[in-house]
Amino acid sequence: MTTVPGDTAWVLASAALVMLMTPGLAFFYGGMVRVKSVLNMMMMSFITIAVVTILWVVVGYSLTFAGDTGHVIGDFSEVGLKGLLSPDAVTGTTPTLAFVAFQLMFAIITPALISGAIADRATFRGWIAFVVGWTLLVYFPVAHSVWFLDGGNGGWIGDKLKAIDFAGGTAVHVNAGAAALALAIVLGRRIGWKKDPMRPHSLPLVILGAGLLWFGWFGFNAGSALSAGTTAAVTFVNTQVATAAAVIGWLIVERIRHGKATTLGMASGAVAGLVAITPSCGAVTPVGAIILGLLAGAVCAFAVSLKYKLGFDDSLDVVGVHLVGGLFGSLAIGFLGSAAAPSAVNGLFYGGGASQLGKQALANLVVGVYSFTIAFILAKVIDLTIGFRLKEEDEVAGVDQAEHAETAYDFLGAAGLRGHNALARTPAPAADPENESTETSEKEGANA
Repeated sequence: MTTVPGDTAWVLASAALVMLMTPGLAFFYGGMVRVKSVLNMMMMSFITIAVVTILWVVVGYSLTFAGDTGHVIGDFSEVGLKGLLSPDAVTGTTPTLAFVAFQLMFAIITPALISGAIADRATFRGWIAFVVGWTLLVYFPVAHSVWFLDGGNGGWIGDKLKAIDFAGGTAVHVNAGAAALALAIVLGRRIGWKKDPMRPHSLPLVILGAGLLWFGWFGFNAGSALSAGTTAAVTFVNTQVATAAAVIGWLIVERIRHGKATTLGMASGAVAGLVAITPSCGAVTPVGAIILGLLAGAVCAFAVSLKYKLGFDDSLDVVGVHLVGGLFGSLAIGFLGSAAAPSAVNGLFYGGGASQLGKQALANLVVGVYSFTIAFILAKVIDLTIGFRLKEEDEVAGVDQAEHAETAYDFLGAAGLRGHNALARTPAPAADPENESTETSEKEGANA
């Protein structure tokens, strides 16, 4: 099989777009936390890039896409990317290494999404240990089950059950959202939760992060076509219109419930739309994507408040946006799926039966339960051994200082600078002719 240069360029460009999403997530999450947690929140995303990249090259790609073992995981035949540097190593119409790079970026951002649920209260070493364990035990087998297709002999979700997950609603968002719920429960509530104001410290950073996520998401969804053709074009358009509709859906709910449309709501609505369209971007028409986006924005806007009723402290609404949004978008295929779209499946609203809806529900139930269970156990083990929850005094003082000996903003230096500028702007006193000789002699003495 030969490679197509245009397809290769598209996959590599898409990989770069998806890579940008993780720094975008760092800005998005970093802006949503308080001043004393900004650096730690951003570092949780950036360290995930480093850790998962090494895991992916050493063993991750092989366990995800090299062969099949029991329809749940790959094998060790391509550890260290063995044999994939050859010109004969081709996946579809691109060099296999291009596919390796593209899928790596999905593996990176999935655990990074989880970090928002435990903002302000996790040790950095505990987070690193969790990323290593969860990526090995959960992400690799789930991604294999969803995306390794081999004519019915591949992963059980995508190749046996035939559930549709075009770009990661199940493998990424439900997977990460379920783990986020487990971590929020294990680490417990932040000190002062429900009592102290815990507002975002920088909404401009939130908007910047949301914009980078939106931009990078075109690589996430349209890049998953793995070629520069009609499927990429359809998923690109669906991603844009669903996200736009979700912003409107979220803001409508905000306006009805609180009387105001907020900047944070607009950014959160965009992310909710991106999450919901991810599994279904190849299964719906643009009109279906608008309907899906409007509903997803509204549903997620309601879902983020469930944590207060149920009593779990999901700091940055990972459960309400990613678990609920990913599940909603996946189930929507069973209703809004159209045979006119690339996935060629009719949902209930297009004359299809309930079969596809059942497949979507089962796939997400199994992945959600598995991810939650392993994340819960893993977090408990980490907390009992090296420690996962910050000490109370460190949490009160701020995780940035406690874990990294840094602060995001030099307020003391800024105050000093303001004082210096104020003095600089103060006019010098007028010279006194009677004291002029004395002042001159004092300056000469000082210079000497």
